[in-house]
Amino acid sequence: MHSRYLIIIAGPTAVGKTDTAIRLARHLGTEIINADSRQVYREMKTGTAVPSPLQLAQVKHHLVGHRSIHEYYNASLYELEAIEILDRLFARHNVAILAGGSGMYIEAVCHGIDDIPSVDPEIRDRLNKIYLEYGLAGIQSRLLSADPEYYKKADLNNPKRILKALEISEMTGRPYSSFLTGHAKERKFQPLRICLDIPREELHANINRRVDSMVAEGLVDEARGLYPYSELNALNTVGYKELFDYFENKLTLDEAIGKIKDHTRQYARRQLTWFRKQKDTKWFLPGQDELILNFIHETIARNEHT
Repeated sequence: MHSRYLIIIAGPTAVGKTDTAIRLARHLGTEIINADSRQVYREMKTGTAVPSPLQLAQVKHHLVGHRSIHEYYNASLYELEAIEILDRLFARHNVAILAGGSGMYIEAVCHGIDDIPSVDPEIRDRLNKIYLEYGLAGIQSRLLSADPEYYKKADLNNPKRILKALEISEMTGRPYSSFLTGHAKERKFQPLRICLDIPREELHANINRRVDSMVAEGLVDEARGLYPYSELNALNTVGYKELFDYFENKLTLDEAIGKIKDHTRQYARRQLTWFRKQKDTKWFLPGQDELILNFIHETIARNEHT
């Protein structure tokens, strides 16, 4: 029997997670922990759709804008911070809410991730230079020789994952795969997984509107201010890298905005693929608050009587 429950509000970008989480948190009298890996950075407000001051004023939010793009941060550090906050929240509340679209961050909180060491920035810089000089094929071949086991199951089109594996391997002298035990950590709460989804055309329209709104709210100026730091890992993300190409005259502004929309749609598709693979997930439309609350109350009541 669990007497503490973590309500997870997941789903693709622009589906309505923030508003749903706020309404549920107010109804349940609890607080929200951010599970968006980009909203942790204080310098990236406009381009990451961080909750507005009005939204933040309605419910206490945690792990929003609390880190700098200049700091090293990963899912392992996020896990430590989120669990520490949950321990405090569960001393006062029976339920807490985790809201966001970063599947790995959600899994880190629910099950833990392996204790992977922090990386020396010099190693990271050196490997990034190799990637810039030799491209994806260059780091793929290095991964094959450094860690053939991880190479077999890695997403070889994701340079961030490949670079992370190479960083750990170089720093420790051990293959990255040797750190991936896959053993779930013991948690003092039970996750209740809720995922929001809407028809594709509606989601795509939301994404297009959101990008246009970000541009109107000053995304180009925000990105221009961050351009001197464009090599930082935190800024290798949709909404910024396309504008960096615009600043370098590789794209027109209209082309950059079009690519942000395209890449955001692709990201939303990857998010949905991830969340569909998670077991024990209950799917809802945004706005179905009553149905969601019934599901939460019924699940808790059933568990407490078994």
